[in-house]
Amino acid sequence: MSTRLRRPSIWRQLAVTAALLAFQGYLGYSALAGNFGIEGRRVMLGQIEELKVQSGALGAEIGGYRHRVDLFDPKALDPDLLTERARALLSMAQIGDMVIMTDPLTGKPITSSQASSTKTEAMPEIEVGID
Repeated sequence: MSTRLRRPSIWRQLAVTAALLAFQGYLGYSALAGNFGIEGRRVMLGQIEELKVQSGALGAEIGGYRHRVDLFDPKALDPDLLTERARALLSMAQIGDMVIMTDPLTGKPITSSQASSTKTEAMPEIEVGID
């Protein structure tokens, strides 16, 4: 019985070498331009800075809301603030108050050709003691 040893084919060696070189090229490309490569790191650092700025702005907004909530603490509630907000929400005024009508879109006072007064029944008088 004779045994014949086969010599490895040169094509197989070239194919393995080409596949390994292609894989190394892929790894090199992803190290430079991939999501987690050098360019991707620069983009991520830019996004981190933008998010830090946004986080600071949101922190300031949260601080403002916390301050407004603290103003409604029952132990430190300002009665003037309470009556001012209640009258603004209920659209009520007291006898000595000056009422200026404003345009909601522009915020400017509304002018009228007729002078309105509580004595001419253009606006009913407010009863004393409803506060």
